[in-house]
Amino acid sequence: MKKALFLGILATISILAVSAFGQKKNENVLQTVPSVDLKQYSGTWYEIARYPNKFQDQCVGNTTATYTIKKENKIEVLNQCVKENGTVDKAKGEARIIDKNTNAKLEVRFAPKFLSFISAVWGDYWIIDLDENYKYAAIGDPKREYFWILSREPKLDDATYQSILRRAETQGFNPAKVIKTPQKVEILKGAVIEKN
Repeated sequence: MKKALFLGILATISILAVSAFGQKKNENVLQTVPSVDLKQYSGTWYEIARYPNKFQDQCVGNTTATYTIKKENKIEVLNQCVKENGTVDKAKGEARIIDKNTNAKLEVRFAPKFLSFISAVWGDYWIIDLDENYKYAAIGDPKREYFWILSREPKLDDATYQSILRRAETQGFNPAKVIKTPQKVEILKGAVIEKN
């Protein structure tokens, strides 16, 4: 009787542990938006805010991303920003769709095309928040190492910005790490000036 009770308790603990692990694992899965119309998504977006990252260290403002749909569902990516010396930095790349059911999971590559067979040159670009009229979007990656807020306009009202941050936080992103991106920046005599 004691052995049966012990085995019953052990089985219950095992089930609860597996269930808790499975729940914890699912909580870490990054959720994307249900669907993305790539034609509507294409065009120019202004970077409103982001996590700091090394490949944008040279940018002081006016950061944009332009997406152009090409043949065979390939997407051309053109990222631009102003550097401290006043010149415009441009990076041209390519995006490919990973989840064709939703179009919300993409990978982006800025390395030369001949290296595209190497998986390490592709970075995750998951659309985790998107306005129904495609006025703003939030992008992240499953490891929560990268995060961007994009808008069709150079400015985003604070209420909308804060609500995007709150939704991102529920997905494991840290609002304290997010830095705002100056738009309408000019370089005057070596000084970075942000105009209103």
